[in-house]
Amino acid sequence: MTWNVYLSGEIHTDWRERIIDGARDLDVRFSAPVTDHDASDDCGVAILGAEPDKFWHDHKGAKINAIRTRKGIADADIVVVRFGEKYKQWNAAFDAGYAAALGKSLIVLNPPEHQHALKEVHAAALAVAREPEQVVDILRYVLTGKLPG
Repeated sequence: MTWNVYLSGEIHTDWRERIIDGARDLDVRFSAPVTDHDASDDCGVAILGAEPDKFWHDHKGAKINAIRTRKGIADADIVVVRFGEKYKQWNAAFDAGYAAALGKSLIVLNPPEHQHALKEVHAAALAVAREPEQVVDILRYVLTGKLPG
């Protein structure tokens, strides 16, 4: 049985690649949002036309990106949401809440300094990891029953 894992959140580090590489021997299919920051920000105006007001520029892009995000989360068996160190990722928090509302198994990945700010998100998660390799270990365990080491 192939498990579908949606990798949501921070796009500025290699955490997705570390999970995908670490899980290459598992029966897992990964999906993710568009991780090209400029393409994600500008898809609405690039496809539907320019907007003089930044609100509508962002609004168009957010709605088009939501098509992919909703499908990815809906089809996922497990949703991993990464909160990075540098930016406030409101979209990641939204994705975590959406996944939880759909009853998806949720793994949150974040540095320890975000513990307090993410306490409600952590409460909805089935696991909270600090490193991508811990996510791989969780996937390996739930798929094969094997512990690390």
